[in-house]
Amino acid sequence: MLQVFRVTDGAVRRIEGGAAELERHLQVLIEANMPEMLGMRFLAHEYSTGPIHRGRIDTLALDEDGSPVIVEYKRTGSASVLSQGLFYLAWLVEHREEFEALVVQRLGEKAGRAVDWSNPRIVCVATEFTRYDTVAAGMSHHRVDLLVYRQYAQDLVTLELVASVAGGCGTRAGRAGSSSHPEGTGRKGVRQALDSASTELRDLFSELEERLLDLGDGTCIELQHYLAFRRRRNFACVRLTREALIAVLNVDPSTVRLASGFTRDLRGVGHLGTGDLEVRIASAAELDRAEPLFAASFAAAA
Repeated sequence: MLQVFRVTDGAVRRIEGGAAELERHLQVLIEANMPEMLGMRFLAHEYSTGPIHRGRIDTLALDEDGSPVIVEYKRTGSASVLSQGLFYLAWLVEHREEFEALVVQRLGEKAGRAVDWSNPRIVCVATEFTRYDTVAAGMSHHRVDLLVYRQYAQDLVTLELVASVAGGCGTRAGRAGSSSHPEGTGRKGVRQALDSASTELRDLFSELEERLLDLGDGTCIELQHYLAFRRRRNFACVRLTREALIAVLNVDPSTVRLASGFTRDLRGVGHLGTGDLEVRIASAAELDRAEPLFAASFAAAA
């Protein structure tokens, strides 16, 4: 459980948290601050799914990878919030053209062309979730994030990620516990390329994946063009060429001494993945050399 304390002259006083006064208030707050609070771009509020489906999606958004996102809110803990999200996800994947037209309308043609349908997301926000909710999220075989919110005093709000189901390669525990891969993930991209890569490159990727997930509370999401290792935001986007692994990191290139053939400044350059620093890894020695950069990117993505 997250606890918040106010420190005054060396003494601490616990600040009690509670639900936002109204579900609507929370929704409006998040929608107005989506890039900062969720790392997403807002698309629509209370979006109608039409007279046949007869639903209304709380919030539609697009995340930093271009994946469609459904956000559902509940003022009090409720198992129905996940069911609601799954209900709307079924509608969404059947109405891709409508969603892409909305993206074009709100964010422009370029964003509309870049929508990635390989792993759409459901984000559920509530005051609490039960163990039944977290198990149900894992059994859904879809990409689901469960976020608990609390409001403290008048000017402090917390969002805590209590469960994250990748719908792809997942956490280390997820990889060990399940070999299933849901339909529509990015497995046909990087994973298929790994199947046909050299033994040396496959071994190098396994070590890279291990080290990235060893950094802490990250997950790995399989997308169309790359694997996204993320916390609240991406901290590494990994793809491969015939000779090397390419990692795009959330590190300011101006803080790094760039080395030809190893690191590259991507600012102002069109590229796959989120972040401004590219790292090319073709050997175990280069993987060791990249470790401080991985750690810096991981810290920045909290």
